[in-house]
Amino acid sequence: MYNFMRKLRKHQKGFTLIELLVVVAILGVLAAVVVPNVAKFIGSGTEEAAATELANIQLAMTAYMADNPGTAITPVTTAVQITPGTTILGPYVINSSAYTYTWTAEGVVTQGAKATSVT
Repeated sequence: MYNFMRKLRKHQKGFTLIELLVVVAILGVLAAVVVPNVAKFIGSGTEEAAATELANIQLAMTAYMADNPGTAITPVTTAVQITPGTTILGPYVINSSAYTYTWTAEGVVTQGAKATSVT
């Protein structure tokens, strides 16, 4: 048994300090590149969500105008939060909105600030 343990210690292999430092340096460089890019993607998600929501509201306004030709649309100059069942858009708006909107008599929708509370 003693001879067996001696043979194991004699042929013991492992990583040198230089090899370990190289691996740590490579991991540091990768982390320095990845972390800023991940932060950039997190911020872009909210911007894309706002743009998509505006497009959905504009599409709902267009659908309302197409289904109700000749019906006058009351322009809204004060920012309002569109909620399900809103009279002007009726069944076309399905979800609550996180932003406030204004629109003209021609049906052009403008997105305002993010609402403080979603009902």
